[in-house]
Amino acid sequence: MDWDDAYANAAHIAGADAYPPRWAAAAAAFRAGARGETDLPYGDHPRQRFDIFLPAGRALGLAVFVHGGYWLRFDKSVWSHLAAGPLARGWAVAMPSYRLAPEVPIAAITADIAAALPVMARLVPGPLALAGHSAGGHLVARMLCADVGLPRAVAERLARVVPISPVSDLRPLLRTRMNDSFRLDDAAARAESPVCHAPRLGVPVTVWVGADERPVFLDQARWLAEAWPGTDLHIAPGLHHFDVIEGLTRPDSPLTEAVIGPGAGG
Repeated sequence: MDWDDAYANAAHIAGADAYPPRWAAAAAAFRAGARGETDLPYGDHPRQRFDIFLPAGRALGLAVFVHGGYWLRFDKSVWSHLAAGPLARGWAVAMPSYRLAPEVPIAAITADIAAALPVMARLVPGPLALAGHSAGGHLVARMLCADVGLPRAVAERLARVVPISPVSDLRPLLRTRMNDSFRLDDAAARAESPVCHAPRLGVPVTVWVGADERPVFLDQARWLAEAWPGTDLHIAPGLHHFDVIEGLTRPDSPLTEAVIGPGAGG
């Protein structure tokens, strides 16, 4: 099996090169008209920053979106428009950047998100909903694992977690050229794989994946749903790895409802 091709998304999506500039343009346009603050720090590194977008009235809670890019690329500025759906339903939305491989290992990126959550949570009371895409799906799933050690006050506010097209088992990545940047061995891959940890009990989890994604991403989604009893698995028809997140731009989409909860907001 060609493991590099198996985990290559862009090579199997028509017009893939057009997506990143389209995302960046939509995100910039969204920020131009949004209420909130950008580039707030949660650490000393230039990438340890987050943006927060605020609804017109009192926020019903805080939704956090963690971007993907195989822990190697992108930052928060490319995804701002994905706040539109939850924001229209009365939720504040925070989006962190994080340090990237190969500058730091994936374990340090997990630690970045764990460090960002308490800082972001202090700005908005109420429930916390976490969503993340691809590598970001891995990162939000990791927040439910006991070894991450979220502060109790933050962990107890977690209302739901939605890993979107997550990488839930990092061990197959040992066979890819990307691991030249990750520098994972079997022990590190196992330690960073949500499927190898028990989740925090009592937090609803929905694993969301596109039906037209690469077979390995359908496997990764199923593996997490199977490893974490009680987890819902939603396979969205007709969607691939790049457009599976677009539902977050709409307040009435099934994906937005999965993140903030059915009937939440109005």
